[in-house]
Amino acid sequence: MNHLKKLRLEKGLTQLSLQMQTGIEQSLISKYESGERVPPTETLMLLADFFHTSMDYIMERTEERKPYPRAEGALPR
Repeated sequence: MNHLKKLRLEKGLTQLSLQMQTGIEQSLISKYESGERVPPTETLMLLADFFHTSMDYIMERTEERKPYPRAEGALPR
């Protein structure tokens, strides 16, 4: 199963409720989950922060869910 969809379902969210909480259109969420489109970096950052995970996990580049520690001096989001 797609990691984004898995995270959404684990939180008990519909695509529409995820849209309402993140501002990402439901149609785009559907396309990201189906693999039809790849989210841009800014959207990945938003989703990673929302789900408290890493962009790599959302993009299925790792099975590690923990977000990466922020580098010292990194700008806050």
